[in-house]
Amino acid sequence: MEKTKGGGGASLAKTTLVLALWTFTIWLVYPLFTLDSAESVTQGQYIGRSILGIGILIILFGKTVTDLLMPLDISRKKTILYTILLVFYSLALFAGIVFMVMRAVGLFLNNAMSEAASQM
Repeated sequence: MEKTKGGGGASLAKTTLVLALWTFTIWLVYPLFTLDSAESVTQGQYIGRSILGIGILIILFGKTVTDLLMPLDISRKKTILYTILLVFYSLALFAGIVFMVMRAVGLFLNNAMSEAASQM
């Protein structure tokens, strides 16, 4: 009986880990999608969650770009479809990061302006 390289169990575990990481990241940045304004009491909690979520997105983007530009296994040629999908995935990640940062800054500025107006 021949043993195959890279068993299916390791691939399933890796896929499960990536899906769990994406689920956790979406949970972290979810308030940025739904909030229009936050009270100053809960704003600190959401800022911490958002910063951690954006940090994970940046790490995932860096890993994707590294996989795209410097693949570990250069003995096997990657298909053109794989390369195109990886480019679109990295562009979508980059756009998501920019959107999340702009949304967080906009939310912060909106709250700062409303607090300044209420103090006058």
